[in-house]
Amino acid sequence: MTKIMAVNAGSSSLKFQLLNMPNEQVLSKGIIERIGMMDAKLSIQFSLDIEPVDQDRLKDGSLTTTKNGEQKFEQTLLIKDQHAAIELMLDKLTALGIIREVNEISGVGHRVVAGGEWFNHSVIITEDVLEKIDRLAAYAPLHNPANAMGIRAFHHLLPDALSVAVFDTSFHQTMPEKNFLYSLPYEFYTRYGARRYGAHGTSHRYVTERAAEKLGIPLEKFNAISCHLGAGASITAIKNGQSYDTSMGFTPLAGLTMATRAGDVDPSLLYYIQKHENLTNDEMLHLLNSKSGMLGISTLSSDMRDLEDVQTTNPHAKLALDIFYDRVIRYVGQYFATLGRVDAIIFTAGIGENDPVTRAKVLEAMSYAGVHLDPEANNVRGKERIITASNSTVTGLLIPTNEELMIARDVFSLENH
Repeated sequence: MTKIMAVNAGSSSLKFQLLNMPNEQVLSKGIIERIGMMDAKLSIQFSLDIEPVDQDRLKDGSLTTTKNGEQKFEQTLLIKDQHAAIELMLDKLTALGIIREVNEISGVGHRVVAGGEWFNHSVIITEDVLEKIDRLAAYAPLHNPANAMGIRAFHHLLPDALSVAVFDTSFHQTMPEKNFLYSLPYEFYTRYGARRYGAHGTSHRYVTERAAEKLGIPLEKFNAISCHLGAGASITAIKNGQSYDTSMGFTPLAGLTMATRAGDVDPSLLYYIQKHENLTNDEMLHLLNSKSGMLGISTLSSDMRDLEDVQTTNPHAKLALDIFYDRVIRYVGQYFATLGRVDAIIFTAGIGENDPVTRAKVLEAMSYAGVHLDPEANNVRGKERIITASNSTVTGLLIPTNEELMIARDVFSLENH
């Protein structure tokens, strides 16, 4: 067996999953949050069958049993940076007995948001690859710099492990020019790479392959609309098993109304607001990325659960929800027309997997296309299943995403290539 770690590094967080390959057994998973702060928190979940081996190195944390029958180790402390976070995580993995020594980890797969046109598949990370990830920071300013930090920290702490970059954008490199180009002077594409790149490609790839398998349709003949709906949200038209069009754009800011991101807005309006509010370019981008979306409309919260709790008494909360539903429905309807034939509508990510109301709103709006919701089947959270009735001409599916598994598969494939 080969132990591979899948990593998603953010500016102040680090999500990870350790898997045995090729049998795809999850050995542990966890998250480190609030990196750089006094009250940073480490959380690691692992099997009840594993016996902690060094209690002294665990004494400053707590070990409990979760409702789903796993052990959970948690510790709150100062973690100054990504390097310290990874060092701590590796130390606790050995103290907990999940691994005997860090060199057991033969490969590390890193989620990287923007790969531009340089990368249409996952690659082994070299100095040249890392330099390009840095240069692509403008395409995903909230993500690529943090992804690069995580890569460098792992390189230092696990120098013998194969390091692989798995790009969110690579899945979308199959889009035709008519779908990825903006109606701008063509020279901006050739000079600056001004085009639609999309995001969430690893998630869209996983649920597409899983849906085709579940429905018994060959991937190369499978048409679907994949709805990755979470704090960040995107919808992808899948044609013959490949990305054909997607809602996010040059950066992950475009497309749907999201938790704090504005999605599609008339650029002239942005110029008008910026001028009248006397905002700098950086302030305008911050407003669009962090103060807009459902948070901006509701004036209350970016979390759909909070808005659903008060929507009957708070008109701004209800309006934010209605706008979110509307934008999802618009893109799904658009992709029906784009694809012509649709085998499935897939829901995944935090909202897509856990909010029956959103799924119902979208599928009921597609009744004109022969889509028929099964309300009982749809009344579920986080469990893979078909949620449309037997007489539905298009199958609605809830499929929990598993980006970490896709990352581990890519690392294992490159290890054994």
